[in-house]
Amino acid sequence: MRAFGLSALVAFLIDQISKYVVIHMWGLRAGNPMDVLPPWLNFIYGENCGINFGLFGECSEASRWILIGLAVVICGAVTIWLYRSQQGWLAHVSAGLLVGGALANVLDRLAYGYVLDFLNNSLPGWNNPFVYNIADIFVFAGAIGLIFFAKDQKPAPKKRQ
Repeated sequence: MRAFGLSALVAFLIDQISKYVVIHMWGLRAGNPMDVLPPWLNFIYGENCGINFGLFGECSEASRWILIGLAVVICGAVTIWLYRSQQGWLAHVSAGLLVGGALANVLDRLAYGYVLDFLNNSLPGWNNPFVYNIADIFVFAGAIGLIFFAKDQKPAPKKRQ
């Protein structure tokens, strides 16, 4: 469980520090994008009330608290599953990334009422309108890692004689 806790803490801190630096220290604001490696990487300020790609983003208090509750329940379920099952260290790290990223976004919702986003990737000739944050990367990486590294805990079927 040490790999789980450490990876969750690292994911949480990297996301929160990155948001603080880019948004609060560097002053990223709406309507004032920062080209980092244009068009491949840009910093564009975003306030996401919903989930990925702005789904369920009506910014109501009810949806805010539902998304907070859902994230906490999922984090709790993943933690309990990991504690009760025999998983390798890669599954522990993957689960930690997922939980750390999800809790970083929960903290944003509690502090601001929305999730702070600032990363944007486009291509030459194509302007991507979506923004995301580092916590989102950790959530997706953790989920994909669990798909590949979690062991199936089902008992082997009994053979008929």
